[in-house]
Amino acid sequence: MFSSVAHLARANPFNTPHLQLVHDGLGDLRSSSPGPTGQPRRPRNLAAAAVEEYSCEFGSAKYYALCGFGGVLSCGLTHTAVVPLDLVKCRMQVDPQKYKGIFNGFSVTLKEDGVRGLAKGWAPTFLGYSMQGLCKFGFYEVFKVLYSNMLGEPGYANTLRDAAPKMYKEEGLKAFYKGVAPLWMRQIPYTMMKFACFERTVEALYKFVVPKPRSECSKPEQLVVTFVAGYIAGVFCAIVSHPADSVVSVLNKEKGSSASLVLKRLGFKGVWKGLFARIIMIGTLTALQWFIYDSVKVYFRLPRPPPPEMPESLKKKLGLTQ
Repeated sequence: MFSSVAHLARANPFNTPHLQLVHDGLGDLRSSSPGPTGQPRRPRNLAAAAVEEYSCEFGSAKYYALCGFGGVLSCGLTHTAVVPLDLVKCRMQVDPQKYKGIFNGFSVTLKEDGVRGLAKGWAPTFLGYSMQGLCKFGFYEVFKVLYSNMLGEPGYANTLRDAAPKMYKEEGLKAFYKGVAPLWMRQIPYTMMKFACFERTVEALYKFVVPKPRSECSKPEQLVVTFVAGYIAGVFCAIVSHPADSVVSVLNKEKGSSASLVLKRLGFKGVWKGLFARIIMIGTLTALQWFIYDSVKVYFRLPRPPPPEMPESLKKKLGLTQ
């Protein structure tokens, strides 16, 4: 699979021109004219610099593997870091009478469960979101190339080891897939917004805010743009996915209920409970995820092709060109 994807990447019309210099430079070396000493002249171009700058070829198996590793770090670490806020947010959704707000929720939780209570669920969160990051960012890079060429209840259990057998004993195998439908309703629009909004926001920031092109910005400057665009994308992610998140939170607490019943009982106002906390959490998460992911790309010297542009034929069809 990776070999075919790598082949498509090399044929990708949106591929970075910098990498093309490597191939052009090697061709120049083979066909260069002799120098004064009779030896082939080595043209001073950017080929050697390009080879040294990037650790692998865009679209190669190594490229996708390192992108997947960046996804593991970006999602696993960030979601684990905000477990306390997520726990309080969920409790506000399922028991608004007891947990009346963010600060009150933290206060009640600390009083009843102590500091360790805020970390409940960190292990399954880390494992689950690490795998999500591996797939989400890894396949994002894969399909970006392919498509461009196509144009729970508090106190239930303290650890994952305690929770898994207890869930299976009480409800069987279906317990692990109880909220899959509303979960998809949350994650699919969330993920679509995460990548689409981030790409467009980066493009807009370089066009209207940053006073120079991305190619002229230093790596730290580019990472600042990444963080800002990630936070903006996170705000929109939180808004589009919050109603389904509220349903999932309540559904995981109530046995024998269904998504339609929960949605009907909560009503329009109820599904937006805790939105502010989720905006803070998802905005911070998304910004840090993109920052970590881009930092991994910088650290491993992965090629960074320019954003794809709309084909000229489509621009003319839409009347965007003269």
